[in-house]
Amino acid sequence: MRACVICEKSYLMGGTRKLLRGHYNPTKRGKKKANLQWTRILRPGKRSLVCTRCLKTLTKRGK
Repeated sequence: MRACVICEKSYLMGGTRKLLRGHYNPTKRGKKKANLQWTRILRPGKRSLVCTRCLKTLTKRGK
């Protein structure tokens, strides 16, 4: 499962009703995924997945 290395954010299951697949086959649950980006800020030379909120915080602090 893809998740942020720092805060371990991955995805949330939502309970809103979607009628994307027609009237007789509604979907009840949707998955909201975190905005994960590859970065080399934490470990130089190795890539890691970090969410954009943590990436913004890291760049503000000066790495």
